[in-house]
Amino acid sequence: MYVKCYSSAINGIDAVVITVEVNISTGIGMYLVGLPDNAVRESQERIRSAFANSGYRMSGRRMVVNLAPADIRKEGAGFDLPIAMAILAATGQLDPDKLSNYIITGELSLDGAVKPVRGVLPIAITARAEGYKGVIVPYENAPEAAMVDGLEVIAVKHIMEACRFLSGLEDHTYSGEDLPPGSLADPAGRFTEDFRDVRGQQQVKRAMEIAAAGGHNILMIGSPGSGKTMIARRLPTILTPMSQAEALETTKIHSVAGKPGVLRGLIRNRPFRSPHHMASQIALVGGGSNPHPGEISLAHNGVLFLDELPEFGRSALEVLRQPLEDKQITVSRAKYTVTYPANFMLVAAMNPCPCGFYNHPGKECTCSPGSVARYMARISGPMLDRIDMHVEVAPVPLEEITSGAVAEDSASIRDRVAGARQMQKERFAGTPVHANAMMNSAMLREFVTLSPQCGSLLERAITTLGLSARAYDRILKLARTIADLDSNPEIETRHIAEAVNYRSLDRNGWGG
Repeated sequence: MYVKCYSSAINGIDAVVITVEVNISTGIGMYLVGLPDNAVRESQERIRSAFANSGYRMSGRRMVVNLAPADIRKEGAGFDLPIAMAILAATGQLDPDKLSNYIITGELSLDGAVKPVRGVLPIAITARAEGYKGVIVPYENAPEAAMVDGLEVIAVKHIMEACRFLSGLEDHTYSGEDLPPGSLADPAGRFTEDFRDVRGQQQVKRAMEIAAAGGHNILMIGSPGSGKTMIARRLPTILTPMSQAEALETTKIHSVAGKPGVLRGLIRNRPFRSPHHMASQIALVGGGSNPHPGEISLAHNGVLFLDELPEFGRSALEVLRQPLEDKQITVSRAKYTVTYPANFMLVAAMNPCPCGFYNHPGKECTCSPGSVARYMARISGPMLDRIDMHVEVAPVPLEEITSGAVAEDSASIRDRVAGARQMQKERFAGTPVHANAMMNSAMLREFVTLSPQCGSLLERAITTLGLSARAYDRILKLARTIADLDSNPEIETRHIAEAVNYRSLDRNGWGG
């Protein structure tokens, strides 16, 4: 007997429909074809045990299971449940009529329990796009699938529940009434950090406000204990809330990566990823034998914080150059090519020298000039060119730390950032660009016009500092953002001057 049902496989952050075909004929043995990996091949043993412990029987005849199309590699244990359903229908233990209405996914335990899998959100989106009535998913994945409107979500905890639903004996439609804490109903913008905790550092906080307003990358240089990490961790608190489309795309990426937070529903707050400097290139960009998104994709629509930037491997830093420009990363291997989105704000922090006290106002640096130069040379010029802002972070004087002065809170800064972002939204309406940092050369010519005084000032700065053409564009984008924060449609000389001031590492004799 021939029976088919439908499942799905992940390709990048999207899903493709997979047809699970089962044919029983004369002979013995079970044969699994269709380019399965080891986890899929092992499914037959899990299915046998699940059947034995749930009161179902396995066919003793020749059984061929095909996962089509055969040129797409099938990975993971999510094919356990659809293969089991197709076998039960082919052996007459289940009515096959309803199978064609649903996309089925789930891993089987040996006792028949259905365990959660990764990538359920893109699977549910594909099911709706392809016209399926609904999805049958593990119970723990139900809040994730329920984010997709107009789709029936069947949540099952055991293979017997899936069979009873398909037989019309029980209704396991997920209603969403028992969403766990931290789910869709949770308000956005709940943070434990706030800029009111940062004493002093007015120049750095101003730089962070500009970076947030225009989506600019920023590098902080300062001695240990000057507050670089503290300030970086508070950047998400002044970013505007994610739109529904951004939240859905971010949640898709985390779903494909198998992050546990997705089980609570839609991700509302912008991601903040802080990989260790020992992280490998694959951990940063993604890939592996079973491709997963890397840290730069998990930071999509949020912040990627690289602390101790020169300690990262040279190859790991250089691989960031493509996503910083293209806002996506393409991972090419012998057996696959996948593209992940990577539209993030890069926030980096570093010491000015190996000992950390070069140019410190109160402590003497013990490094030789050559070691300082070698330390700075760990970050290539092309990489520095792609970072819009270079900010020096000086230690906070003790009197400022102990003073009772109340600093400005994140909500007040976020209001100004939101106003600047609204101007950019109107400016770039009808284009895929939504922040000044994303402008290309044509947009710069259209939206950034300089008066003769501004042009003369910028020319002198470029000549004096010896800046590259890319750095010239960065300054124009920064000046446009600073003017937006002033609600000024025109760029003035003070905006150009402040923008040039954020190119610290381009100055001759920096730190001397």
